[in-house]
Amino acid sequence: QFLGSTEVEQPKGTEVVRDAVRKLKFARHIKKSEGQKTPKVELQISIYGVKILDPKTKEVQHNCQLHRISFCADDKTDKRIFTFICKDSESNKHLCYVFDSEKCAEEITLTIGQAFDLAYRKFLESGGKDVETRKQIAGLQKRIQELETENAELKNKVQDLENQLRITQVHTPPAGSVTPKSPSTDIFDMVPFSPISPQSSTPTRNGTQPPPVPSRSTEIKRDLFGAEPFDPFSCGAGDFPPDIQSKLDEMQEGFKMGLTLEGTVFCLDPLDSRC
Repeated sequence: QFLGSTEVEQPKGTEVVRDAVRKLKFARHIKKSEGQKTPKVELQISIYGVKILDPKTKEVQHNCQLHRISFCADDKTDKRIFTFICKDSESNKHLCYVFDSEKCAEEITLTIGQAFDLAYRKFLESGGKDVETRKQIAGLQKRIQELETENAELKNKVQDLENQLRITQVHTPPAGSVTPKSPSTDIFDMVPFSPISPQSSTPTRNGTQPPPVPSRSTEIKRDLFGAEPFDPFSCGAGDFPPDIQSKLDEMQEGFKMGLTLEGTVFCLDPLDSRC
């Protein structure tokens, strides 16, 4: 069972440890009176340090590196209690960790001492390089954790900005768009004529389309008998046969002399249907 950790003033000493144990035992009695149970933990001891894990999820709650542990001892008055003092890597404070083990408190203390002996032997064999490597690895792991935390915060900010942008786009029309306006009408509720837009593209107020404007055809229309209609603007002198043209000339000379069509001089034969 893990009673917890508390800050101590010295990195080692029997009296320092006893004060920490008394404080944490008193805190445990208060928690028990409130109905809280003392949490159980699992310890992993190696030449690199002591890890405190959750026994069910195996999640690391505390990772105490061996080179930061300055003191380890079991309580001679209470065989269930064992402690060690470790310097915190972030706050640089000395923390005393207190555990309650019913049967193996002394064995755990001896195991931590053996880990120190093995780590010291490996230090002598490697010439101190292994310790420096572990320090560098620990520093890199700490930096990675800081970067992951910063990256998660930045992702949350980006997500918030994207949500705000989507809300703005929903309520604001895109730039440059023109809202179509209904054409204005006169006092008779009629749409005024516009030469720019075709009349057939604008429906009337009752939903029906106006009649299409007849298109002008370049083809010459003919009458019921297949003859072309008379057009005084396009009918010239070259459009008639020579005999009819000579009679027209005589008629014009007769008009100049004041004669009319009743004169027998101008009794003409039936003209061509084109005139």
